[in-house]
Amino acid sequence: MYLYREKDNINTNTRIRKKNVNDILTLKKKGEKIAVLTAYDYSTSLICDKAGIDILLVGDSAGMVMLGYESTMPVSIQEMLVFCKGVAMGTKRAMVVADMPFGSYQPNSGIAIKNAIRFIKVGCDAVKLEGGLELVDTIKALVSVGIPVMAHIGLKPQTSHLWEGYKVQGKTKDSSIKLIAEAKALEQAGAFSIVLEMVTTEVTKIISKDLSAAVIGIGSGCDCDGQVLVLHDMLGIYEDIRPRFVKRYAELSNSIFQAISRYRSDVKSRKFPEEQNIFHMNPNEYKELKSDPRKK
Repeated sequence: MYLYREKDNINTNTRIRKKNVNDILTLKKKGEKIAVLTAYDYSTSLICDKAGIDILLVGDSAGMVMLGYESTMPVSIQEMLVFCKGVAMGTKRAMVVADMPFGSYQPNSGIAIKNAIRFIKVGCDAVKLEGGLELVDTIKALVSVGIPVMAHIGLKPQTSHLWEGYKVQGKTKDSSIKLIAEAKALEQAGAFSIVLEMVTTEVTKIISKDLSAAVIGIGSGCDCDGQVLVLHDMLGIYEDIRPRFVKRYAELSNSIFQAISRYRSDVKSRKFPEEQNIFHMNPNEYKELKSDPRKK
C-alpha cells in the first residue's frame, strides 16, 4: 500500500507498512507500551489508525455495542466478518485482530482453522481466542498453518456468565498459579500475545515479566505490556454498562444527542437546509423549464 503525500513541498511516494507480530513483540522488548482499541467499522478504524493505535481488535463486543445483544454470546461469524472487513479496509498501519465468536473455534482444530482463514481472507492479520489449557492444541494448529493467535484468559466474557459471572480473577494463590500456568502454556503453544481481563495487578505483573509474548490488559493494572479498551466505552458512547476499569476520554453520547436534537429542531423549524446546503439550476434553464408544457 502506498500513500502519496507532500513533504517540504516535495512530492514523494511513501510506503506504509502494517504492523506484524514481530513489530508488536519488538515494542515489548523495547519497553514501549502497546496501545490497543476495539474497532468495528471503516470510519472509526481510519481515525484510530491515524491516531497511531498499534492493534485494532475487532471484538465480539460488537454484538453488544453495535447490534444491541445483551452479551457477546449470540454474535455470529457472519456478523463478525462484516465488521472485520470494514475495519481492515480502513486500516493501513495497525495490526487488525479478529475476535473469533463463540462456537467458531471450540468444536475442533479443523473448524477453528477453517473459520480463522475466513477472517484472514477479509484482511485481518491475526485472530483472538478465549480460553486456557483447553485451547493449546487449537492454537498450535492455527500457528502451524501460519495464522497468528492472540489468546485471552482471566475473565472470559463469552462464557464467564455461565459459571460465576463477571468477577476479578487471580485473587487467591491457587487461582493465580492456574492463571500463570495457563499463560505459559498458551505462549508455548504459539500465541504471540495474551489478553488478561480483570486479573489482579499482582498476577499481571508476574505474567508480563515471565512471558516473551505481549501481555495486553483490560482491567488488569498498569504492569501489562499494553492496554485495550472498548472504543465505545472510552468515548462515552455506550451507556448500558460502565465498567470500573474504563477511563472515559470523552462523553460523546451527550454530544451526539445534542447534535441530533439540534438537527431535528432545524428541520422542523425550516432552518435546515440553508442556502449553502442547496443547489440551483441555471436561471435561463429554469425559466425555460417553467414555460415548457411537458412539465405538467
